[in-house]
Amino acid sequence: MDKITRSLIDELLRVEEISSEGESKDFEKLVNYTVISNEYNKTFELDLVTVGDGNDTGIDGIAIIVNGLLVETIDEIDELIEKNDRLDTTFIFIQAKTSSSFSGSDINSFIFGVKDFFSEKPKLLRNDDIVKFAELANYIYDQASFLKKSPDIKLYYVTTGKWLSDLNLSGIIESGKLDLETKNLFDRVVFHIYGAKELTSAYRKTKENNIATVNFSKRVTIPQIDGVSESYVGLLPFSEFRKIIVDDNDNLKNVFEDNVRDFQGKDNDVNNGISRTINGDSSSLFSVLNNGVTIVASNVSSTGDTFVIRDYQIVNGCQTSNMLYSNRLSEGINNVFVPLKVVATTNEEIKNQITLATNNQTPIKKEQLAALTEFQRNLERYYNSFNGDERLHYERRSKQYNTDTSVIKARIITIPIQIKSFSAMFLQNPHLVTSFFGSIVNKLNSGSSPIFQNDHAYESYYTSALAFYRLEGLFKRKIIDTKYKKARFHLLMVFKELVNNNETIFLSSQKQMERYCKPLLSILNDDDKCIKYYKASADIIDNSDFDLNDKQQVKSSKNTQNILDTAKKYKQSH
Repeated sequence: MDKITRSLIDELLRVEEISSEGESKDFEKLVNYTVISNEYNKTFELDLVTVGDGNDTGIDGIAIIVNGLLVETIDEIDELIEKNDRLDTTFIFIQAKTSSSFSGSDINSFIFGVKDFFSEKPKLLRNDDIVKFAELANYIYDQASFLKKSPDIKLYYVTTGKWLSDLNLSGIIESGKLDLETKNLFDRVVFHIYGAKELTSAYRKTKENNIATVNFSKRVTIPQIDGVSESYVGLLPFSEFRKIIVDDNDNLKNVFEDNVRDFQGKDNDVNNGISRTINGDSSSLFSVLNNGVTIVASNVSSTGDTFVIRDYQIVNGCQTSNMLYSNRLSEGINNVFVPLKVVATTNEEIKNQITLATNNQTPIKKEQLAALTEFQRNLERYYNSFNGDERLHYERRSKQYNTDTSVIKARIITIPIQIKSFSAMFLQNPHLVTSFFGSIVNKLNSGSSPIFQNDHAYESYYTSALAFYRLEGLFKRKIIDTKYKKARFHLLMVFKELVNNNETIFLSSQKQMERYCKPLLSILNDDDKCIKYYKASADIIDNSDFDLNDKQQVKSSKNTQNILDTAKKYKQSH
């Protein structure tokens, strides 16, 4: 293995806080991380996409991306159907070989494994991960009425060698693509071959800031403003606007501020109106019917009409951008001009003011948006007050730490993880957070959720996040069996119950929450005690007759209460 690839592996193991499992397994992780990071615009858990083990059917990594989200369960697919009324799906399959050459037999085995994955009567033995992903794929095809088009499929075959476009190997690949195309299951079949050079280039792309180069001819310059280096307003044809929101793989870019709100789905009066305008006879009126998009960037440079926008976020226009992306293949899209405001500033307060002032098109209460935005920023500041081994990084914008090499990725807490950890530990509802958190976000947007309330003490959020991080570390170190990952949010709840007495929780009282969280933090920051309490929590899960393989039990409130009762009995006897 060359020195550059070895150094990339070492870096990945360090930032993900993963122990080496040998060159082959480590290379698989590097390849899976690199490929999926370029295909998926949010933070993800590497273990969830790594399937290479016994009976892996020649496949080392799998990702199923539906409507821009990496799905793990059937429940998540159902939520996306309810939210978006469509399924836009991409299947990604990866094979990683440490060999410095490209093997025709290995490529053939990889292709056969992928074909067998979609077979109604599979011939190859499958491990649990392959079975799980195959069930998800089958379920997606069972929902054919929601498929706007057939899913795309992408295959990545990666080695440490140099690809020289060998005719025989190219023939094997083309034959395999044809076999997959004749199944009539896919809209597009794409096969990527990576050697060491291509892998290194793709890995480096995962650390780049957002950058877009567009022709912005229909614009006017906004007069000089204190704290703003440059600002413009104008109209951008969709053919240029797509460069801002769509990446080289035809995926929606990670460019949206405040991802706690997320895309609200098509079942929304404003978004339905956007879609009707694009697809109707009035698509040319889009620019006068839509409030448009506001971009805040760290730097904007221009030469004539050519603008280079660097390190940018869309602070207003998430819904508009998502609907334009969803309709990017529509005939009327070529007539669409997008109202665009571009502001270059590094002043966080100005950026915050722009976000609040411009978000008024979709029906979210302005006071709720303000509270969410301010709470998120303050929570991030609270996280930053910790140092050393207690330091975590709160990611209120997807992949906001990608370019910061000092940040250990394993210590990043995303908004979904924060929501799930807090809900499980302090609201005692782990059964509600086992899948995608979209239903919770809907409550956040309406102001009816008991999460991220403006008067909440930050201690409970940080404590639940640290508990999650410590538990993940025990999984990685093989101290807690990974079979309990299916119940990890139940474990957070039990851990809290074991540490603290039956004291009433007052989430809005900083003084009370400091006192409540102090013993939790003390144990979480003592490795021996942390292990002891999490092992006891796992024992309680076992003693509660919790069937980890029963998906319905994981979602059952009755099962949650049974676990709490078992924990209470355990405390009484110890």
